[in-house]
Amino acid sequence: MYAIVEIAGQQFKVKKDQKLFVHRLQEDEGKQVAFDNVLLLADGDKVTVGAPAIDGAQVGAKVLKHLKGDKVIVFKKKRRKGYRVKNGHRQALTEIQIENIIASGAKKAAKAKVESNKATKQENKAAPAVEASQDLSKMTVAELKELAKSKGISGISGMKKADLIAALS
Repeated sequence: MYAIVEIAGQQFKVKKDQKLFVHRLQEDEGKQVAFDNVLLLADGDKVTVGAPAIDGAQVGAKVLKHLKGDKVIVFKKKRRKGYRVKNGHRQALTEIQIENIIASGAKKAAKAKVESNKATKQENKAAPAVEASQDLSKMTVAELKELAKSKGISGISGMKKADLIAALS
């Protein structure tokens, strides 16, 4: 049995007990992770293709270690101009081991986590308006201008941060 699953923005063909390197994941070493975005499942002759993902399918994995990939040298040169630039890059990677592939009946835990993060971000966006009376110096100029517009203060386009704080106080 194998599956094609999207992990960290890339698609991988995975089998049980396979080790692979993916872009850096936020999980700690030794933790279990579940990937819900399963695009294809194949079990012998039976192939299931998602549109775009298969509902209830899940791939479970364990984070083995975090590491950096090999160094890639990027060298740019323009002949007869004296222009030479040398840069290097090492990609941050995570090594994972596929532990199980569930064809159906898996719960989508990652989606709930993402939705809860979206809810807290929306609460954080609403929070500066409430905290405006407490500490205006921690707000950005754009947030201060929004607050000034909502209070009906005119001529804010040319004001600096100190002027906006003074006008709002």
